[in-house]
Amino acid sequence: MFQSAILSQSVLRAALPAVTLILLLATIFMLQPRAMSVFGITLMLNLAVPIALATMAQLFIIAINDLDLSIGSFVGLVACIGATWLNDSPLLGVAALAACVLAYACLGALIHIRRLPSIVVTLGMSFVWLGLAVMLLPTPGGASPAWLRQLMSFRAPYVPVPIVASVIIAAAVHYGLMRTSYGTILRGFGGNPQAMRRSGWSMLRATMTMYALAGLFGVLAGLALLGISTSADANIALRYTLLSIAGAILGGCEFVGGRVSPVGTVLGVLTLALAGSALTFLRISPDWQVGAQGAILIVVLALRAAVARKES
Repeated sequence: MFQSAILSQSVLRAALPAVTLILLLATIFMLQPRAMSVFGITLMLNLAVPIALATMAQLFIIAINDLDLSIGSFVGLVACIGATWLNDSPLLGVAALAACVLAYACLGALIHIRRLPSIVVTLGMSFVWLGLAVMLLPTPGGASPAWLRQLMSFRAPYVPVPIVASVIIAAAVHYGLMRTSYGTILRGFGGNPQAMRRSGWSMLRATMTMYALAGLFGVLAGLALLGISTSADANIALRYTLLSIAGAILGGCEFVGGRVSPVGTVLGVLTLALAGSALTFLRISPDWQVGAQGAILIVVLALRAAVARKES
């Protein structure tokens, strides 16, 4: 009986992101029945794909007990590179994007070798990424490559494309991080790094791998955002830093212990993306919507804390 109670509490905690999303969708459909269509859902989730990719980048960092406060500026830099170099000189653009991923891996190595707090280092790097983006594109402009616009403007007749893309992102990260042996090793460094080191695994290599994956998904997020917006701005994704943290926490990730949930994280991102539409349908002023989204986050976290307390 005791084991079944523990199991039911674990299932409830894992189901909270899905329950939150379903309740939010039900609220939206009751307030605006016209939103219950492929076009309506696609319109509400227009920016869900780049946010999901940026949140997955944050997830890789959280999995090793770090936190990235620069992902928003990094996504903005990638968008500026895509709108300029990738469009005008594709080889230079691809090389610059590869250098961005390498820079993220080196950032992880620096944090590990020098034992620096990731929050401080990534906060400093956020100004570096922003400065580079401003130097590259001082004023809003540029243009996304034609192939990128076509990719991000693709529409399916019967299924909302953002949902399909979110499912693919969640499945890919879940398989790589939760189902493969090396993914288990990487998460092990977040749960018990001393045991992993005693087993002969390199903490430096694991840290660089996770930061490189974060950089890769940050690049994908910047390109996806550029394809949707069709132009770039150095400040285009500054809010993605907080959105990525909020989406990961809503999805069930923990700041310590290497406990992450790619599927729950995508559900958390979809919840955040739909929250703005729900608040608009409720006729809440845009000035209050940010605070209302924060209230939603606090309520979900309170429910998770209550479930965790019962489980313990």
